[in-house]
Amino acid sequence: MSVRRAVPAVAAALLLAGCATGNRTSADAPLPTPVAEAGTARSALPGARERAPHGTLLVADFGGDTVTFVDPGPGRDAGPLGSVEVGTAPYGLTVGEDGRAWVATAEGVAVVDTATRTRLAVIPYATESGPVTTGEYRGGGMGIALAPDGAHVYVGVNVPGGNGVLEVIDTATRKVTATAPVGRRPFDVDVSADGREVYATGHDSFDVTAVGTRTLEPRRMEVAPYGTEGGLGSWLKPHYAVVRPSDGKLLLPFEGERLAVLDPRTGKVRTERMTADTHQHGAALTPDGTLLVVGTGPIAADDEEASLTVRTPDGRERTVALDGPHEDVAVSRDGRTAYVTGGFTRDGYWNGITVVDLAGDGAGKPFRIGAGERPLGIAVL
Repeated sequence: MSVRRAVPAVAAALLLAGCATGNRTSADAPLPTPVAEAGTARSALPGARERAPHGTLLVADFGGDTVTFVDPGPGRDAGPLGSVEVGTAPYGLTVGEDGRAWVATAEGVAVVDTATRTRLAVIPYATESGPVTTGEYRGGGMGIALAPDGAHVYVGVNVPGGNGVLEVIDTATRKVTATAPVGRRPFDVDVSADGREVYATGHDSFDVTAVGTRTLEPRRMEVAPYGTEGGLGSWLKPHYAVVRPSDGKLLLPFEGERLAVLDPRTGKVRTERMTADTHQHGAALTPDGTLLVVGTGPIAADDEEASLTVRTPDGRERTVALDGPHEDVAVSRDGRTAYVTGGFTRDGYWNGITVVDLAGDGAGKPFRIGAGERPLGIAVL
């Protein structure tokens, strides 16, 4: 395994924080189904079937202004069902038990009724984050999460050139009711199982900020298993986290080499070995506590290609090879299938989802289905 170092100055200028944006490349593999066109509210593909939303996938189309509903299959049924306009450059999303989706866009949080496939509202941010633009470094919402009781939504707002802000939305009134300062570029937002704390992962500040939901007092906890050398030019930063139900600790993967385990009660971090040896982004937990981590593909010359790490609660790992860059992952309700988005925040993204069979010995070959335009965030309805 390689020992990572901070990006040299020239590379840092090119990478500009280790996750530079780009356009679709000619090397993208063809998809077996058509991709949904960006549409208006309740748009649908020709011949799309009306169906109950249970098991349907919902993806945030970072390259468009929509979210897309995707039938995960099996077989020829798989593919896009239709799209709903939500706002510029949607990034993360979360879905409540009532079927409402909350989508972090550049200009506000969109509320979507997933049963009728209509946009109900766009809630503007209280934070000034600059002009509404696209691309990875745009201002506006990034990570987003829902309180366990469904009463509040928490969204991390990126303020280009400065620290981010956690905004609290009352889901009944659909208004921002409070804010709290967090780290730079809040890639991910998570909530403790008891709903008492919210965790914003600051990509460009090497930290997680814990915010008490009653007091709104922030607590910064550094998470930098490789150190902070290189600053904004380093790619060795936290991206996504998951909260482990068994003990409330946060799991943050780094480079397919180290898993940072953060205890939010003490702020202490210990590291465990990982094996994929590739730049890592999205993470999710299956119902039995298995950790899924998306390996986006190589950044350093000796990195391995893209993969999905499947890590059991006792630390045993296997990796599933993926074809080309990927970004985030969601898991079916029964824990047997993973859905990995191809949107990616760097060059080489593609407009689809890779479906990975997690059951048995994992011998089933992953396959691709069409999705929206540069899909990043994903949820299973």
